[in-house]
Amino acid sequence: MNIRELKLFKHLCGTLHFARSSRACHVTPSALTRIIQRLEEELGEQLFLRDNRSVILTPAGMAFRSYADDVIQRYELLQEEFSKENVLGGEISLYSSVTAAYSILPAIFQKFRSVNPEVHINLQTGDAALALTKLQNREADITVAALPDNLPEHVEFLKILETPLVFIVPVAFPETVQYKRGKVDWQRTPVITADFGLSRERSDRWFQEKGVNPSIYAQVAGNEAIIAMVALGCGVGVVPELVLEKSPLKEQINILAVSPELQSFSIGICTVKKNRRLSQVAAFWEIAVQEFEGVLKAH
Repeated sequence: MNIRELKLFKHLCGTLHFARSSRACHVTPSALTRIIQRLEEELGEQLFLRDNRSVILTPAGMAFRSYADDVIQRYELLQEEFSKENVLGGEISLYSSVTAAYSILPAIFQKFRSVNPEVHINLQTGDAALALTKLQNREADITVAALPDNLPEHVEFLKILETPLVFIVPVAFPETVQYKRGKVDWQRTPVITADFGLSRERSDRWFQEKGVNPSIYAQVAGNEAIIAMVALGCGVGVVPELVLEKSPLKEQINILAVSPELQSFSIGICTVKKNRRLSQVAAFWEIAVQEFEGVLKAH
């Protein structure tokens, strides 16, 4: 096996989709399949369980992923050590929500690319609730995430900003919110909530503390989807205010005042602590600190 094969294996661990990984890594699906089969033959273990519908990492695959991560990282460190030029190269992988990609990352990207033009940036966007999972599964070197109630010890978090978590209602469909004696009747008001993640945990806690069993209309993935469904009058949603401010649908949404307010979000960049040994990650982290120095001092 070689580094290229290990990197292809690592990418497939992240996507669990042969066609998607083959496109991203510029190999044919059949070539990727042969490489994985060759690795399995060499190891004497099945790395993936696959059928026409899904690809699942086996226990042996999980163990080999840890090995591959370690080898790739050691190889990249060795390349840096052997480099005769004082020019940072290689690549760095990042995961963030769409909102973070155009509200938080641009300032860091602009300076990082001007200082380190030879570093290739791989950016993947998706549901913010998956950010820490992507990081801990080693699918990204750095992610933009909300600070959880309990941050894993091996994860380092750099706070960038704080944003309120708010209930949102549609402008065009005021009848969506039902009232009883001047207060929101949560038994009759449909609620659109995230299917998992920190906003779901905090909204669930809010309802529990009020002794309310809300009427759940839908559970969806992604804040953007919640905003879209609320704008259409499907129900009341809960999203970070930062996402609402950047949404093209913000004029179709109002914020619903509630008491007590939901616990706010601390947003920042995260990495596994040992990743800080990589020069690309260290350089990105340093620039993030510089760009948001005023915010960091204020907190």
